Amino acid sequence: MSESAESSVSVDLRDTPPATAEGQSSPSEPTDSLEPSDRDEASADAPETNSDKNSDKPGNPARQWLARLKQAWKPPQGPPLYRRPRFWVGVGVVTVATGTGSGAIALWYLNRNLPDVAEIFTFVRDGTIAIQAADGTILQQSGPATRDKLEIEDIPQPLIDAFIASEDSRFYEHDGVDYQGIFRAVVSNLLARELVQGGSTITQQLARVVFLTQERTMARKLREALLARKIEQKMNKEQILERYLNIVYLGSGAYGVADAAWVYFSKKVSELTLSEMATIAGLPPAPSVYSPLVNPQLAGERRDLVLKRMVEVGSLDPAEAERASRDPLKVKASVPKRLQVEAPYFASYIQKQLPKQLSPEILEMGGLTVETTLNLKWQKIAQTAVREAVEIDGASQGFDQAALVAIDPRNGQIKAMVGGYDYEDSEFNRVTQAQRQPGSTFKGFVYTAAIASGLSPTDGYEDANFTVDGYKPRNFGGTYRGWISMRDALTSSINVVAVKVLMDVGFEPTIELAHKMGIKSELKPVYSLALGGNEVNLLELTSAYGTLAAKGKHVEPHGITRVIDRRGQVLYEAKHQPQQAVDPETAAIMDWMLEPVVQYGTGAAAQLVDRPVAGKTGTSDEARDLWFIGYIPQMVTGVWLGNDDSYPTWGSSSTAAFTWRQFMKEAVEEMPVEEFPELPENLYDRQPTIKAQPVQPNSVIYGDTTPDNARAQQESTDGYTYSNY
Repeated sequence: MSESAESSVSVDLRDTPPATAEGQSSPSEPTDSLEPSDRDEASADAPETNSDKNSDKPGNPARQWLARLKQAWKPPQGPPLYRRPRFWVGVGVVTVATGTGSGAIALWYLNRNLPDVAEIFTFVRDGTIAIQAADGTILQQSGPATRDKLEIEDIPQPLIDAFIASEDSRFYEHDGVDYQGIFRAVVSNLLARELVQGGSTITQQLARVVFLTQERTMARKLREALLARKIEQKMNKEQILERYLNIVYLGSGAYGVADAAWVYFSKKVSELTLSEMATIAGLPPAPSVYSPLVNPQLAGERRDLVLKRMVEVGSLDPAEAERASRDPLKVKASVPKRLQVEAPYFASYIQKQLPKQLSPEILEMGGLTVETTLNLKWQKIAQTAVREAVEIDGASQGFDQAALVAIDPRNGQIKAMVGGYDYEDSEFNRVTQAQRQPGSTFKGFVYTAAIASGLSPTDGYEDANFTVDGYKPRNFGGTYRGWISMRDALTSSINVVAVKVLMDVGFEPTIELAHKMGIKSELKPVYSLALGGNEVNLLELTSAYGTLAAKGKHVEPHGITRVIDRRGQVLYEAKHQPQQAVDPETAAIMDWMLEPVVQYGTGAAAQLVDRPVAGKTGTSDEARDLWFIGYIPQMVTGVWLGNDDSYPTWGSSSTAAFTWRQFMKEAVEEMPVEEFPELPENLYDRQPTIKAQPVQPNSVIYGDTTPDNARAQQESTDGYTYSNY
């Protein structure tokens, strides 16, 4: 049917005479067909077309549909439907029913798409990064984050009562939304002509903070209400209170009641007075307005209102309220704890590691919790040991910096890290950033390569004057002992023997093994390699010695165990696998060779009374660097002492060994004693696990054991002196 025909039909249907009986056709009119007059009028204004002709044929579906429409709109008897009241009542009922159904569908859809309320337990605000120690203690925070999180039993009851009276007096009675409270708040605010009560419950406020924005729209309020009811279904009242009181923003950079107690009064929550508790409880509606740091008078008035509400709801005696209201507000401001940093060198190291594990977009979005390996108890011990080393020994031995790192060699986890004497004075991390000559500590890798190549610790070398390709190593004190075993040469840190051992094993096998054990820095194939002529940092050196402690297995040192987002999703998890860098027999022999260094050698100052220790001292040219790397089966710790400008000290590596002991003796107090692995039965005819590639020098000059001259003795240091070659 054409558009003009449809238009004429709509007119003619209204003008058709009524049928003889309501709801029935005229007896002379065939059922389900249009009268001829209707048909003619329907097409009067339209030109005849093939479709019009076809539509006139009996039984045509279009004509039948039009007939039904006419009968429905204009019944056979009575006025048209649009003039009947019952018709419009019906329309209204249908409209309401449709609206109700649509509303129900909308509510069902909204409820179905609500987030999981379990996210409340892991919630952190967007834009924040919180770095935690292994026990969950916050080390560093950036962005709007809560520093001290309390369990509900640690929050004073009067403080809880103050928040409930001020924010949600029917908290224990409603299921998330308090309709009675909303009405009461509206009336109270109108009568007072100011905001004296809020309409949102504590549960709604929690839902808003965790899941929603602060936009003022009906859609947000509806989602807030639905979320509040869902939270009440999944969490008990105490859990809701605990989370709310830990994350609610209370002004001046304070997130949560513990932060607020510190920021405004420099106290723990357990130390707050009733007046101070009421002051804090009055902050949520407008933290910047009611802050005692911004407007003390208004804060006092708000406090009094909270006390009044506490009396009204029965949680406070009127006399107590009166006394509290008379207390003057004694504000003692402190910087938010979230701006304070524990273990700053370690926290800075973690910040630098995060971009290696997460994308820039994730880091920029924030809302991250970074779980780390740091043992905060050991960290504090380490900080004390470093501070005392500088303050007590540094002045007398000419150094002003110290660094210490402790690693669990079994899994590579960094347990303590102190990168310098004072982070505020210098952020330079001497554990990870300072490249220094390791001195005789590098001999550990030379001898490990020798044992792995099949040499025996009892094999002997002549300790005597010796020059190879123009390079002449000198011993400490300028004296020589003649024939000596490798084990004894290591214990006494004999330089000549270390160079001869390196020549027998070869540069490349030694360098390759050192890299497998954990050395990352470039190592050059020169004779001074045996005496620490290449620069390394304390972290890699300590980690590499940990390979020996872990029976030859190396695990990459790391400080991050896991990173989760604000919804508790794991974004990164450390999965470092140990690699067998040294065969277990070689590692056991090296433990046995390094133990005498501590028992009666150059590292005797590192002895622990209750357990065996293996380790090695080191001193670079003119005592510019003082080292000790020592380990037990469960922990390896490295210490460095010196000056950032490499100015010579007049100390010795025994001071580094003593600093090591000061840390370790306390750190291992609760650690069970473990012995090193037993020596293999055969020390003399072992199968090599690496292939030696002996150095082929151009010239070698062998001398006797005559001591060096006085000048050489003066230039020598603890362990060795060498000329750069």
